[in-house]
Amino acid sequence: MEATTLVPAEKQRYQKHLNLPEIGAAGQLKLKNARVLVVGAGGLGCPVLLYLTAAGVGTIGVIDPDVVDLSNLQRQVLYTTDEVGKPKAKIAVSHLNRLNPDLSFDTYTMALDASNARTIIEQYDIVVDCTDNFKVRYLVNDVCVTLGKPFVYGAIHRFEGQVAVLNNALGNGQRGPTYRCLFPEYPNEIEIPNCNDTGVLGVLPGVIGTYQANEVIKLITGIGQSLSEHLLMVDLLNMSQQKIKTKRRVDAEDLARQGLTSVTRPAPGAAGPQKMSVQELADRLATGEDIFLLDVRERPEYDLCHLEGSVLIPVGMIPNNRKRIPTDRPVVVYCHHGIRSANVVSYLYAQDGLTNLYNLDGGINAWARDIEPEMAVY
Repeated sequence: MEATTLVPAEKQRYQKHLNLPEIGAAGQLKLKNARVLVVGAGGLGCPVLLYLTAAGVGTIGVIDPDVVDLSNLQRQVLYTTDEVGKPKAKIAVSHLNRLNPDLSFDTYTMALDASNARTIIEQYDIVVDCTDNFKVRYLVNDVCVTLGKPFVYGAIHRFEGQVAVLNNALGNGQRGPTYRCLFPEYPNEIEIPNCNDTGVLGVLPGVIGTYQANEVIKLITGIGQSLSEHLLMVDLLNMSQQKIKTKRRVDAEDLARQGLTSVTRPAPGAAGPQKMSVQELADRLATGEDIFLLDVRERPEYDLCHLEGSVLIPVGMIPNNRKRIPTDRPVVVYCHHGIRSANVVSYLYAQDGLTNLYNLDGGINAWARDIEPEMAVY
């Protein structure tokens, strides 16, 4: 049931909003009755969640399958050192509840995937894409397009970020561009950058996430001019901004439906990439099994520490060295934490159909922690 009034405590809490003629009591009521899903509680999700909670968005869903890592704390400002190893979604909601206990929070500690995306997303008015996972990003797009829901996109890389409002109703019976209108081609797995490889300025997700929260508030209250037909590009290194005009493709809905079909209906019998734990690898090596160990980090990382007998082929050199990777025995691919290697495994599976590939879960960091504690770490 929708609220029709603000209680005295809410009038006091949101006084500065009520003083804005553009928002006022009517706008604050819209925020109170709104339902927003935030996909990802990492660098972008932290400022989005903080500001939407502070603004009084009535129901906020938080979905993230990860746990807090020490390396997150440079930019993920919701978490503290003593929370390392704990589920991000649960920890985020515990902090947000203390910030604004009058709101409702839905906590999802699983990954958003093809099996649950529609069921979860259809419960909310707006989705905020705060993920760094391209598969999830395209999934959010495709589900939101088929359900007719707007979503606010954000992305970061090193010192640069992007923000856009996608699939939003334009008021003339039409909807704005989708993510596939901006980026129709799914990037090759091996071309996808991530923070572990390239780094990211700690304040960048704070800036971009705040922009995203601003767009959500504008969408809910109906004020201002949204980024519905523009892609905002921000560069913090030289303090520049550029707003690029975008438009919807005529086949936007078809692309979304095709995307969902390809995700939800995998090829029958496809084995797909596999994982291997560090303990299993240690046990199999101890029996003398012939396993090809592929290290996809950079040379300085390899020189610091590596698995004995491993072959170094950095990520960027994989496409030109695919013939060096055997097909007649197990190949275990590893990097620092298992992210770059997962991209390589997916790439080789997609390009060559190799089914003898294993991604070392947790990477060499997990190996040093659980198997070889005397190994140098970084």
